Amino acid sequence: MPSETLPRLAIFDMDGTLLDSLPDLAASADRLLKGYGLPGIAPELVRAMVGDGVAALVRRLLAHAGPEASAIDTHQAVERYMADYTPRSTEQSRLFPGTDYALNTLRAQGWRLAICTNKPVAAATRIIDALGLAGIFDTIGGGDSFPARKPNPIHLLGTIQQAHGTPMRAVMVGDHHNDIAAAEGAGVRAIFARWGYGRPDMEAGATAGGDSITEIPHLADQLIPA
Repeated sequence: MPSETLPRLAIFDMDGTLLDSLPDLAASADRLLKGYGLPGIAPELVRAMVGDGVAALVRRLLAHAGPEASAIDTHQAVERYMADYTPRSTEQSRLFPGTDYALNTLRAQGWRLAICTNKPVAAATRIIDALGLAGIFDTIGGGDSFPARKPNPIHLLGTIQQAHGTPMRAVMVGDHHNDIAAAEGAGVRAIFARWGYGRPDMEAGATAGGDSITEIPHLADQLIPA
């Protein structure tokens, strides 16, 4: 099948790209530390810890707490974090303004849609359903869906395969260097989400950048014309 007849696929990261999830992530982080008798943590500090999955976030939280947290079992702390976060993951989280417009416009233009997130797939699916996006995505590739997760390109390539797409007709949209690195490794064009949580230097290596999610349909169409 000629490449130009294959469907176009737009793949989105979640935290900091589709939704502003920092309030709920930070609230659970604060409760976790206080539950161990440690000082809490401000959302601004949690922002820089997000993007590498729950285990990495919890390790960073414990490292931030210092020597008083050295005896805490990390595996147990991750379980406690997930037990707290999962049922409360959409108490304060909201889609970034314009997300519905961007997704519906892409759909109208014939794009398939997918999510590639380091969140566990069950948690990601629950959040997407709760935010009213059930059925709009062809697949969700979670952090536990494949043998490796972003920045490893296996994660992105597996998500593309699940969505019945192809790397040459896919665009990855994300706000973290993990998203850009995974796209580079997979041979996929990448759009850096400047509206998200990532630092400006994380845009290095991206094919393009956008200041608002409303720009994605136009940018994606420029990168991969119909």
